[in-house]
Amino acid sequence: MAFLRRVIVTSAFLGIGVMAGLVIAGKLTLTSESDATPSNVPQAATTPSGAPSISGPLPDLSSVAERAILASANISSTQYIERRDPWAELFGGRGRSFIEPSQSLGSGVIVSADGYVLTNNHVIGDDRGSVRSEIKVALPGGREYNAKVIGADEPTDLALLKIDATGLTPMAWGDSGKLRVAEWVLAIGNPYQFNQSVSLGIVSALSRSEQAFVDFIQTDAAINPGNSGGALVNSRGELVGINTQIFTQTGGYQGIGFAVPSNLARAVMDDFIKFGQVRRGAINGLFQLQAITAEQARNNGIATVPGIYIGRMWDRTEAVRAGFRPGDLIVAVNGVDVTDTTTFFRTVANETIGNTVKVDVVRRGKRLTLEARVEQMAR
Repeated sequence: MAFLRRVIVTSAFLGIGVMAGLVIAGKLTLTSESDATPSNVPQAATTPSGAPSISGPLPDLSSVAERAILASANISSTQYIERRDPWAELFGGRGRSFIEPSQSLGSGVIVSADGYVLTNNHVIGDDRGSVRSEIKVALPGGREYNAKVIGADEPTDLALLKIDATGLTPMAWGDSGKLRVAEWVLAIGNPYQFNQSVSLGIVSALSRSEQAFVDFIQTDAAINPGNSGGALVNSRGELVGINTQIFTQTGGYQGIGFAVPSNLARAVMDDFIKFGQVRRGAINGLFQLQAITAEQARNNGIATVPGIYIGRMWDRTEAVRAGFRPGDLIVAVNGVDVTDTTTFFRTVANETIGNTVKVDVVRRGKRLTLEARVEQMAR
């Protein structure tokens, strides 16, 4: 009997051990899943039927990049600069001059089958605002062409080149006005002469007004020296921006890059082709304009409202003929209040050249309305 009891006890312990092993291994369920969730624990919310899903597959960015690279170009520009020998002059000699090349490297985008290439103004221009004398465009596959400058615009940092080529693969235009924050984008260019490089990122922000005439697209796609003038492409392979500049404290990429929106770039390109320059209205002659608040205006006895203070003016200009004077405070254009210089410049720039605009100013506490003719903005 004692032997039988030992067998029974041993068998029971073995059975319990096997069951425990099955529970630990997940082979045996002791309770149903509904029983395992207490009734007082809130359930996970379900996604509304109309909400966008983030569980879907990413777009085929490899195919997008392959197509976009075919419309990308490498741009090099050279300027020959005359310099004097500083060592000869230092030791009392008659300094001899010598010629040395200054080269700039960047990227470009093929925007037509017959050879128009869009890039940055600073890629083909020098520090003095002059266009470099030799500009070459290298296409995928190694073909290289001399380029002619059709137009260059410093305020938007855009330039249009023309090469003698046909049958090219242009990049399709996208609508930058439809971009959304966090949308996927690719930056394509030639950073540090690594040709046809592609980096992936998102649209970080829109309408970054770092300059008077451009609301930049901000992106975290890697943009480095040499990327300037290259394409910012959406997930459909469309051109939505021209990569232009970066914010950096090191000289290299830090996750903050800026591109000129494609809608603006396309309008600038059209002006280059039609007129050779950007048609941008201005009241020429106004100089040293400064936005001031109502408090600053009151403290200086100028006015009781904010506006644009005219510090100085150029003589024999439209501004003088229209009756503007240094010390005037511009407060409205065509009945629309202006409180910052960007709004003022853009409002006048959008007017048709040759038209007349009505500008309200405050002078010695009195509000006056002046009429000025809109001219092509002086360079």
